[in-house]
Amino acid sequence: MRILKLISALLSYPTQALLDAVPELEQAVREDRSLPLHERERLFDFLETLEDADIWTLQAAYVEQFDRGRKFSLHLFEHVHGESRDRGQAMIDLLTVYQRHGFELKARELPDYLPLFLEFLASLPDAEARELLDQAMHVVALLGERLSAQHSPYHVLFDALLALGTTPQTLDAIREQVAGEGPDRSITEMDKIWEEEQVTFLASGPGGCGASQPAQQTVHFVRRPQAAAPL
Repeated sequence: MRILKLISALLSYPTQALLDAVPELEQAVREDRSLPLHERERLFDFLETLEDADIWTLQAAYVEQFDRGRKFSLHLFEHVHGESRDRGQAMIDLLTVYQRHGFELKARELPDYLPLFLEFLASLPDAEARELLDQAMHVVALLGERLSAQHSPYHVLFDALLALGTTPQTLDAIREQVAGEGPDRSITEMDKIWEEEQVTFLASGPGGCGASQPAQQTVHFVRRPQAAAPL
């Protein structure tokens, strides 16, 4: 399912390198046979908007869409566990899946970051990739419905993911949930939420969670040497 790597790139923070690669991405969509024709056509439309866009406008829109609150977070476990302790164990379990397939994270990125997860799935045999994608499909559907309700162009990427996997049985309930949602509370009540929630830094100084890090980082998977130490 190489198309997953293309969707991963389109869901990542826009860069000039991505815009320069649009003709190559269009060719990849043209050659793909895993998606229905309708979904491929909508991916072409999405790529055409990239060709005509200014990089700074794209980057500002991306940050506004995905980075300002929790409602559209591209971290999968944010929508499953929130800030509970269960999220930490889920991260460990997902890292174990990556390690089992001989991969380790090269960038400082949480393992549940959706573009990273999709890039990993693109390296797997189709059946295994679909099985793992299906496990995240309820979150994919939730994000897709929220983006669609906002008329965001990014919703076509989530529709493509739904077409590649199994439509969740809870899709109607997800649509009802989205229809009844108000504004993102993590934005409208930011000060109150910060007062209510305890903030814990796992480490301080370079490399710790409290350390200053770049807002966006390129995500890659690299093959682990056989003798590599575990994460």
